[in-house]
Amino acid sequence: MASPVPTPPEKEKATPAIVEKDAGAIRKVLSTKSLGLIKAWEEREKTKVDNKANKKLSNVVAWELSKQAAIDARQKKYEQKLEKKKALYVEKMQNKIAGIHKTAEEKKAMVEEAKRIERNKVGEKADDFREIGHVPKKILSCFNC
Repeated sequence: MASPVPTPPEKEKATPAIVEKDAGAIRKVLSTKSLGLIKAWEEREKTKVDNKANKKLSNVVAWELSKQAAIDARQKKYEQKLEKKKALYVEKMQNKIAGIHKTAEEKKAMVEEAKRIERNKVGEKADDFREIGHVPKKILSCFNC
C-alpha cells in the first residue's frame, strides 16, 4: 500500500552525516575561497611594492640624469672658457711671433744697410789707394808673418 515514508526520527539520524558532509564541503569551499582571496591580496600587495619600487627607481634615474646634465653643462662651459683662453693665447703667441719676425726683418735690413755702407767705405778706400798707388799696410803685415 503506501510506501514506507521515513519517519522524522530517521531524518534526524541522517541529518548529522549530511551536515558533517556539507560542513566539510563548506569548509573546503571557504578554504579554497580564502586561499584565492589571500593569493589575490598577496599579488595586489606585491604589485604595490613593485610599483612603489619602480617609482623610486624612476626618481633615482631622473635625479641621476639631471645631475649628469648639470655636470655636462658645467663641463661644456669650462671647455668653452678654456677654448677662448686657448684662442687668445694662440693669438697672443702669433702676435709675438709676428713681432719677432718684424724685428728680425728690421735687424736684417740694418745689417744689410751696414754691410752696404761698409762695402762702400772699403770701395772708396780702395779707390783712394789706387789713386795714390799706395798698398794698405795691413795686407803687407800679413805677408811678413
